Amino acid sequence: MKKLSLKLIAVALAFTAINLTSCSSDDPAPIVPSKAKVLENLEAGVMNGTLEENYTLKASTVYNLTGQFIIADGASLSIPAGTKILADNGGTDVYIAVLKGGEININGNAGSPVVMSSVDGNRGDWGGLTLCGKATTTAGVDAQAEVGGFIYGGTDDTDSSGIIRYLQIVGTGAQINTKSQYNGVSFYAVGSGTLVDNVAVINGSDDGVEFFGGTVSATNLYLENNDDDSIDWTEGWNGSVTNAYISHTIADFSTVFEGDKTNGNPKFTNITAISTVGGTALQFKLQSGATIDGLSLSGYDVDLDMKDGGDTANVVFNDGYAPVAHALPAKQIETGEYFYSLNTSVVPTVDASDFDWVDTNLSFESSLLQGAVTGNVTLDASVNYILNSSYIVQSGAKLTIPAGTKITARDGGTGVYIAVLQGGEIDIQGTESDPVVIASTAANGGDWGGLTICGHATTTAGVNAVAEIGGFVYGGTTDNDNSGSITYLVLKGTGAQINSESQYNGLSLYAVGSETVIENISVINGSDDGVEFFGGTVSASNLYLENNDDDSIDWTEGWNGSVTNAYISHTVTGFSTVFEGDKDNGNPTFTNITAISSVGGTGLQFKKQSGGTITGLHLTGYDVDLDMKDGGALANVQIEGANADATLLSGETKKYTLNSGKDATALDISGWTWKNAGL
Repeated sequence: MKKLSLKLIAVALAFTAINLTSCSSDDPAPIVPSKAKVLENLEAGVMNGTLEENYTLKASTVYNLTGQFIIADGASLSIPAGTKILADNGGTDVYIAVLKGGEININGNAGSPVVMSSVDGNRGDWGGLTLCGKATTTAGVDAQAEVGGFIYGGTDDTDSSGIIRYLQIVGTGAQINTKSQYNGVSFYAVGSGTLVDNVAVINGSDDGVEFFGGTVSATNLYLENNDDDSIDWTEGWNGSVTNAYISHTIADFSTVFEGDKTNGNPKFTNITAISTVGGTALQFKLQSGATIDGLSLSGYDVDLDMKDGGDTANVVFNDGYAPVAHALPAKQIETGEYFYSLNTSVVPTVDASDFDWVDTNLSFESSLLQGAVTGNVTLDASVNYILNSSYIVQSGAKLTIPAGTKITARDGGTGVYIAVLQGGEIDIQGTESDPVVIASTAANGGDWGGLTICGHATTTAGVNAVAEIGGFVYGGTTDNDNSGSITYLVLKGTGAQINSESQYNGLSLYAVGSETVIENISVINGSDDGVEFFGGTVSASNLYLENNDDDSIDWTEGWNGSVTNAYISHTVTGFSTVFEGDKDNGNPTFTNITAISSVGGTGLQFKKQSGGTITGLHLTGYDVDLDMKDGGALANVQIEGANADATLLSGETKKYTLNSGKDATALDISGWTWKNAGL
C-alpha cells in the first residue's frame, strides 16, 4: 500500500506541475480529452474492443482484427469498398459482432469488395461476423446466442442492422465447444430492414450463413467448401435467399441446406449446388420446411433428407420435383431418417461466373463427368474420366464418346448415372478393338446407376410419361425418333437400388425410337436388368448379358422392336429371368437368343398379356423354361412360328417346360473379344 501511495502522489505532483506550468503561460493550451482505446486502435489500423459511436474505416486500407470487435447498441461501423480486414488466427477470441441496436455498413462493390480473412484462410482460424437484431424468433425476446452469449430477438420484424454488400469472408468457423461453432455470417433475429447482397463465404469450419429466426433476406450468395451446412436456419426464420451458388469439393461436409425446428417457410429462388464428393444436399429436421424454386443439384448422393421423418409436404418445390424414397438401411429405419432423390435439373440456375468479384482458385477437374451436357460435347479417349454423379444430356445437346474411352463410375449408387433426355443424343463410337467402357472400379452390382435414354416414340404410358427412375419425361408419337448411336459399349456394376421396387438397369430405353442404333452392348454384374425397354420401337443387336441379378432382357409398355443375337449367362444364383415381358403385347421379335445357366432359375417369363415372337432359341440349364406369370395364353408366345409347345411342370399351373423350340444351335460368340473389356 505504501508503494502504491507513493506512486499516486508522484503522479498527482506531476499532474499539478503540468497544470501550474500551463497556468503560468500567457496562452494556455486547451485540455484535450483522451480518446477511447478502441478509437486509438482503429486509427492505428487495429480492430479490437467495443465501438460505442459511429466510425468509418479508411477506404482501401488493411486493418488487423486482433481480438473481439463489438459494435454496441447505438453505434455503427462503416466499411468502404476495398477495405481488407486481416484476422489473427485466434479461434473463438477473434470475431466481429454487431449487438442489438448497432449497425454495420459494408459498402463493397464488384470492383472492390470488402474482404475479411485470416492470413492463411484456413477453416476455423477465426470466428466470423455475427449480427444481432430485434426481429422475432421462436427463441423469444432477449434470447441468448449460442456464440458469444449475445442477446437477440424482439418484436420489430423491420429492424435494420445495416448493409452488407460485396463481402468476402474466409477461414471462419472457430470451434466453441463440441456442439457449437462460429459461422461465416450469423444472423440472430435480424430484421428485414437489413440489406444483404453479394456475400461470399469460403473455407468455413461450420456453416456458411445461418439464420436464427428473424426476417432478413439475402441475395447473391457464393458459398464454397464450408464444412457443415452452406445455408442453415432455425427458430422460425422466414426470410428468403435469391441466387446462391454452392460448391463442395472436400468430403464429409454436412449439407447444402439445413432447416431446423419450427417451419417459418423461408423462400429460396435459384439455388445451384454442385458437389464433386457426394454427400447430402437438403436436410430438414423436425417439422422444418421451405418453398424452393429454380433448384439445381449435381453430385449429391442424397438430394433430400427428412432427418426426423418430417412430412415431405413441408418442402414445396415450385418446379414440381417429386421426392422418391431411397431404399433404407436398418439404421435409418430405426432413427426415422428418410432419404429421397429429386428429379432436379442439373442445368445451373446460377453460374459461378456470376461471382467474378470473388477471389477463389476453385476449379473442377476436366476429367470429372457430372452435371448437364449442353451443346455438343466430345470426350477425349486419352483422358481417364470419372463419372462422379449424374451426367445428363439435355434436349438439343449431343454427347460423343470416341472409341477406346474409359469412364470410371464412382461407387455412388443412385446418384451416379448417364441419362439422355428427350431431344438429346448420345454417340458412343466404340469399335471391336477399342470398345467404350463405363464401369465402377470393383464392378459390383449396384455400384452405380447405368445408362438411360429417353425418346419421343410411342408407349402405352402415354405422351410425356414420367420414368420410375430419375423422374425423366419420355414418350410421344414419333416412332422413328433418333436418340443417337451406341456401338461396342461395356457396362459393369450397374443397377443401383432406388427403393424397394425400383432400380436402375444397365441400359434403360424409355420410348426410344427406331432410328436409334443399339449394337454390340455388354452388361455385366448388374443388380437389376441388363437391358429394359419401356415402350418405344428401338431394336438392338449383339447383346452380351452376364450375371444381371434381375432380368437379362426386360420390356413393358408395348415395346415392339427387336433383339437379334443375344448371349445370356447366369452363374450366380438368385437372378430373376432371361426374359421378362410385361403388360400389353407389342409382339417384339427375338432372333438367335442363347441363354445358359449353371444355377437353375427361370428362363422366359411373361406377365399379364405380354408376349413375343422368338426364333433361334437355345435355352440350357433352367429349372423353368416358361412362366406365364399371370396365366396369359401360350399363344401370346410364338416360338419358331407356332404357339409355344409346353407342358406344365408337376404341381404348377403357370410354369412350363418347353417341349420344342429351345434347342437351336448356340450363338457363337468366340469373336466377341470386346465383351469383357475393362477399365
